[in-house]
Amino acid sequence: MMRLTFLCLRCNAIFWSAAAVLVLSFSVVSCGIYSPYGAQTGGARTFSVDYFTPVAALASPAVAQRFTEALKDVVQRQSTLRWESTGGELHFSGRIVGYEVTTSAVSGGESETATQNRLTVQVQVVYNNALDAELNFERTFSKFADFPADRNLFDVEEELTEQINEQLVQEVFNASLGNW
Repeated sequence: MMRLTFLCLRCNAIFWSAAAVLVLSFSVVSCGIYSPYGAQTGGARTFSVDYFTPVAALASPAVAQRFTEALKDVVQRQSTLRWESTGGELHFSGRIVGYEVTTSAVSGGESETATQNRLTVQVQVVYNNALDAELNFERTFSKFADFPADRNLFDVEEELTEQINEQLVQEVFNASLGNW
């Protein structure tokens, strides 16, 4: 019985030693290149996000502010980067260049009427990586959400822009830090 206990203790010590070596190996290999969330930070420690100016005719400052904050939030949640108000090693800026409502579905019959409308938001993003200029880009991202045609845009705008922002900021994150 004593020999079995000694053997179990010895196996346990070997297991934990191997686990410690494995964890240490992964942390040395990563060297800050990847965060635990899968973001490719390239060794950067900080990021900044400028206010996304609304230049589209219907885009309000509130819409632009919600997008700006959503982008900050997703980068903070999905990476180990620290936010700085200006001068981050990774820097996002841009403009809301499209904000329009179109008809997305029409009912048939004698009097064709719109049954669904679509809000489409386009954001032009400039991404600058101070540590690796090859990763810089300027790209336009576009997403939409549908809503019933009998609803007023102003009644559903906040909910729709929240849905659209979730998709847009995830796409921006994937293009910049997600190594997509």
